[in-house]
Amino acid sequence: MAVNKNRELPPKEAASFRNLLKNYELRQYKKGLKLAESILKKHPDHGETLALKGLFLNNLEKKEEGYEFVKKGLLKDLTSHICWHVYGLLYRADKNYEEAAKCYANALKYNKNDPNILRDFALLQTQMRHYDALVDTRTKLLDSQPQNPSYWLGLAVAYQLVNKPENAVKVLETFNETKIPGGATTDFEKSELLMYHNTLLEEAGDYQAALDHLLEIEPNVTDKGKWKEQHALYLVKLDKKEEAEKAYRLLISENPHNVKYIKDFLSLKSTASKNDILAELFTQYPRSKAIEQLILEHSEGDSFKLKAEASLQSGLRKGVPSLFASMKRYYANAEKQRIIEELIVGYGTSLEKDGTFGSGLGKEPPTALLWCWYYLAKHYDYHKQFEKALEVINKAIMHTPTVVELYMTKGRILKHAGKAEEAAVVMNEARELDLQDRFINSKCAKYMMRAGKIEEAEKILKLFTRKEVDPVQDLTDMQCQWFMIEEGNAYLRKKEYGKALKRFHMIEKVYADYYDDQFDFHGYCLRKLTLRAYIRALRWEDQVKVNPFYLKAAKGAVDTYLAFADSKAKEGEENGIDEANMTEAEKKKARNKARKAALKAQQDAEAKKVQVKEDTSKAKSDKKPADSDPEGESYLNTDKPLEEALKFIKPLELLAPQSAEVHALGFEIYLRQEKFLLAVKSLSKTTTAACFKNNLERFEKAYKAKQDIDPKIKQVIDLQLTEIKK
Repeated sequence: MAVNKNRELPPKEAASFRNLLKNYELRQYKKGLKLAESILKKHPDHGETLALKGLFLNNLEKKEEGYEFVKKGLLKDLTSHICWHVYGLLYRADKNYEEAAKCYANALKYNKNDPNILRDFALLQTQMRHYDALVDTRTKLLDSQPQNPSYWLGLAVAYQLVNKPENAVKVLETFNETKIPGGATTDFEKSELLMYHNTLLEEAGDYQAALDHLLEIEPNVTDKGKWKEQHALYLVKLDKKEEAEKAYRLLISENPHNVKYIKDFLSLKSTASKNDILAELFTQYPRSKAIEQLILEHSEGDSFKLKAEASLQSGLRKGVPSLFASMKRYYANAEKQRIIEELIVGYGTSLEKDGTFGSGLGKEPPTALLWCWYYLAKHYDYHKQFEKALEVINKAIMHTPTVVELYMTKGRILKHAGKAEEAAVVMNEARELDLQDRFINSKCAKYMMRAGKIEEAEKILKLFTRKEVDPVQDLTDMQCQWFMIEEGNAYLRKKEYGKALKRFHMIEKVYADYYDDQFDFHGYCLRKLTLRAYIRALRWEDQVKVNPFYLKAAKGAVDTYLAFADSKAKEGEENGIDEANMTEAEKKKARNKARKAALKAQQDAEAKKVQVKEDTSKAKSDKKPADSDPEGESYLNTDKPLEEALKFIKPLELLAPQSAEVHALGFEIYLRQEKFLLAVKSLSKTTTAACFKNNLERFEKAYKAKQDIDPKIKQVIDLQLTEIKK
């Protein structure tokens, strides 16, 4: 394509233009802006200078003006790769990665091998997980500058991300053969690169090659712990049991508290010998709780009883609050649960009677009875025997009324019994026993919110937040997810849907920030050679929304949108004008009344916006951040609440396809949207859920009432229903 005739600049201005690019690289935005304006005085139609002026303005926090100049520059020179590149940089700064990628693609049409554009394009492709295209871009980048070490590593990473580790190995081997200067310089960087190479061999499935390589690089590896773990793993994969046993014994000697090491070691032994091995290990490492737990896990009958006695007596004697939490894991086995219950009830009786764990045994400290009652209260609470649990915990409180954990447990029992207000009162008593404890302070605030006392909860939280900032804002800035979820659910129970949605959307923003924050690492990790951690981070990011906090927030948001949509539908029915039975005069009167109500609502909304704007400008002058939408009204100003709810569910349907809870939420949305095919698919994945039977009845009722369903779709739905009922 012919070069734009206005692109060429005289020598003096061309030199100034080159300085413009340097100003941007050195972040000298004000200086660059002045220089751009001096060029534009003589050449006002120079598109590339106009675009760069827009880029400087954007970086000087004049976004709208910046976009205006970049677009103007692009219109003046549509074939300039610089203009398209700059436009992409603006979109990238706004985290609009899709549009930025389109701009880079256009830039490459006019300059196919520009390394700067290719590099930025590769970063975007990684961010958007366009891995197949990333391999192509990384290959071009390496071809353009083969002397750059990070381009070699970038291509290796790209091959790994498309599940071709064998190709990545070849790239690394070629890179090592070329001996390009400027790669790994420190011992740490050399070690990381060698261990990354070894990881690729493992992913390729060639364990013998991986083991040989691992042994070869041992002197140069600084991460000795990971080296030993990989060494043991490869020996197991290659069925070298004796050597693997030695490797795991070494790992256990260095960290006898690591459950995984012990379990992996036991997997090499026969079932019959596991108890003997654990006994031997416990003799060597008597302080290891991991070994103690595994001994209880593998023992049965009288052997289990003997070992459980030792664990329980030791825990009660020492006053270990977490004793129940550690023993609860064995409740899955009915026989073990019976033995533990028999022991702990017996201890309670004996300690209360004569201060011992049983006849013939010595006296125990008075606190042993207290912690026995504490354990029993938790035990009865676990089995939903709330009256018994309260009776026991009250005895413990009367025995020693200054132990915070006792009040916390009583509050938890009341919560499980459905007495939210009483639970909040008791939890506040616990808080007042130790006003310096942040944990109990947070726990009390959570219980207050569950009891509907939102303002009181915020006052309690304020005790541990920054004084100069609103507590809600401070907790939001710190990405305190439990708080956002609890307060969102509290507002949902009060039917304050705007505030509830605001809290749940805050969680969505937290995860959006996680996604955006990874962008800078796509280039950084290639330079610093932290490739193993980088790959783990990318894979973690891909699954991050399966986090329980996000699932809770998604459920809260969907429940709120559904409640809001249902309330709007009901309100429409109640306020609807039934003109069928009206005279013309009545119709006219009703319409005028509705029009006036709508006009008043609009005026009120406009007045509120003006007030918010004034408050925001005042806050800016005071240098304090202001909340422009404290009531969350912006989330209620939607005509499609069900589609908004679906935005929370769509990623979860892909990430957690086996979650009945996720599909139950999807079912509620699809049923209301009358998307029966999607609804029945969601229903089919909730057959184990408690709500299944009721949802099936609701679906069939709505499905039968719908007349205009495509016959082909109806046939698929009927088949699906038949399968579900089987």
